Amino acid sequence: MDAQTRHGGSEELMCAEVFLDWKGRACKASKHGGMRAAVFLLGLQALEMMAIAAVGNNLITYVFNEMHFPLSKSANLVTNFIGTVFLLSLLGGFLSDSYLGSYRTMFVFGIIELSGFVLLTVQAHFPQLRPPQCNMISEGDLCVQAKGLKALIFYIALYLVALGSGCLKPNIISQGADQFPKDDHNHSKKLSTYFNTAYFSFCVGELIALTVLVWVQTRSGMDVGFSLSAATMAAGLISLICGMFYYRNKPPQGSIFTPIANVLVAAIMKRKQVSLNAKVLDHVRNDLSDNNTIECHDPSNVGRIHAEKFRFLNKACIQVPGDSNTKEHSWMQCTVAQVEQVKIILSVIPIFACTIIFNTILAQLQTFSVQQGSEMNAQVTEAFEIPPASLQAIPYLMLIVLVPLYEIGFVPLARKFTKKDSGISSLHRIGLGLFTVTFSMVSAALVEKKRRDLAVKSGKQLSIFWITPQFLIFGISEMFTAVGLIEFFYKQSMARMQAFLTAMTYCSYSFGFYLSSLLVSLVNKVTSSGPLTRGWLSDNNLNKDRLDLFYWLLAALSLLNFINYLYWSRWYSDDDPSSPSDSPPNNLACVEEEDYTGLVSSSKIIEDQNIPV
Repeated sequence: MDAQTRHGGSEELMCAEVFLDWKGRACKASKHGGMRAAVFLLGLQALEMMAIAAVGNNLITYVFNEMHFPLSKSANLVTNFIGTVFLLSLLGGFLSDSYLGSYRTMFVFGIIELSGFVLLTVQAHFPQLRPPQCNMISEGDLCVQAKGLKALIFYIALYLVALGSGCLKPNIISQGADQFPKDDHNHSKKLSTYFNTAYFSFCVGELIALTVLVWVQTRSGMDVGFSLSAATMAAGLISLICGMFYYRNKPPQGSIFTPIANVLVAAIMKRKQVSLNAKVLDHVRNDLSDNNTIECHDPSNVGRIHAEKFRFLNKACIQVPGDSNTKEHSWMQCTVAQVEQVKIILSVIPIFACTIIFNTILAQLQTFSVQQGSEMNAQVTEAFEIPPASLQAIPYLMLIVLVPLYEIGFVPLARKFTKKDSGISSLHRIGLGLFTVTFSMVSAALVEKKRRDLAVKSGKQLSIFWITPQFLIFGISEMFTAVGLIEFFYKQSMARMQAFLTAMTYCSYSFGFYLSSLLVSLVNKVTSSGPLTRGWLSDNNLNKDRLDLFYWLLAALSLLNFINYLYWSRWYSDDDPSSPSDSPPNNLACVEEEDYTGLVSSSKIIEDQNIPV
């Protein structure tokens, strides 16, 4: 069991990180945690991803061909669904950290996700629950769109899947990372390996979904495909349950928003007091450490974290003296650690925002690029034709080879030069991905222009293999950005907020997909000059649309976003002398303000030392 506790009086707080087994007993290093426990969660990661990827990546085909929604509305429905999945990850992180714990959250919402897959299977199997069969390409205006009860069943099933998957995802990552004790001197290396392995299992799930399951959907029908997703999800839940005897479980610690609100309220109430600067906070940390006031100190936490940013929040730590018989209200008392956690949350928002455009590009690969592939020659042999949705398997097929090479080849080599356990910092890894993804849209635009010109001028179809580069380039960029972002957020958080901050990673996907829907609608509106001129993406036929111009727009936005990221990543790490991926410090005592002319003192901590404020 990891239990490190500091006891003290009014100026000393308890700092503890406790892990329990499935019966609520203290964990034992010989029986709990490590990769032997994480492997069950990696199994759940792969199987759950397999189940939802098979649905989400081919959903536009089902919505367009079976439910008869127009193409642009179908694309928006898919992006809104996937966006909702990732947005709901915040709910899963909050419930886990505050009330349920990771294991219970995963089990409950895994059942909910499974029920959604079952309901989708039922609707796809019975024709009376869907609109009459109709060819949307040749008879689009005559096809009956799903409405009433049929649409209601579809939306209920779809968003049960979204609710379950969204609340499950951040807890798989955080629970897996929690299996590696922080007092292990190889903790950072093991954590880096775990995140790369988790991404590898994600790639395996995606690859099988986009090849085997999508092929089954295409050949045997969507009802069979959805039933396979349900069976795969059930297997994932079995994997989760089988590992329950080995997990290190972190107990929930009450609402995670209370300390945040505490800091904001205290800072506002003390806004007229003298602010504490970085040197004061550094002195408090060093003095506490020298006097052994902190027993839960982690050596990796040494260093000042964003002390010069958001300095107005430092006032929340000041204990204003008053009548000796009265106690300061609890909402006016904060630790340095609480203040710095709020600062970290505020500081990571720009980094988080810079990944939204990246995920907007991902949305195109799951919607318009699939339709783009359906307008190309997918015949490989006389007997075999590539399903357009399976094109998304291309990057994952490559990544299954690249991710292990990155872990066993690049990371050890980079360590020799950077001296970082993860090879390169999380921020550098994110930046590499954001730069590379621009070329995915450049490739997509060039190929779409060539495909459209060939189809319009000669009626011929371009080979589907021309679309491969845009998927390959995106796969490489995702290996850097996706893993870097998860590692970055997990390492920034305090123990009681790790699932929630990990959920912020998935929230970036959500905003990216929502932005995609907004861009499609906005582009159609702006490019429609009159009743006789349709927008770039307003037709059900890509040969009449200008998808290539939309791709060029995204390429330009991606390049501007990368330049913006360079500024914010530099801003984030400016006053952090340690690695920007280092963890924040644990709970530290506050200081008491007794001299507003330039001295900040505490009877136990600072004694008449001239420290500028």
